[in-house]
Amino acid sequence: MKMLLTVQFPHEPFNALIRDGKAGGLIGRILEAIQPEAAYFTEQDGMRGGVFLVNVENPSDVPAFVEPFFLNFQANCKFRVVMSPEDLQKAGLEELGKKWA
Repeated sequence: MKMLLTVQFPHEPFNALIRDGKAGGLIGRILEAIQPEAAYFTEQDGMRGGVFLVNVENPSDVPAFVEPFFLNFQANCKFRVVMSPEDLQKAGLEELGKKWA
């Protein structure tokens, strides 16, 4: 299942990791491990953030995606299920509309 993983990095320990020259290497290792289909870095509520499109096969896979961010950056992580346009077409919206209208 495609999921959007959003990560919010608090200023600390991220600032300290940057000063120590470790932040980039850690992020590289995490990206190598979680292998996102897409990865973007941005600002989120005044903090550093990341948005990653990942494929979650089983609920038990979730810790493998978030623990690296929790343990290394004390980050906040959120998951959202996402659909492609093709997935949305398969959802049967017309039938659901008839059933629930």
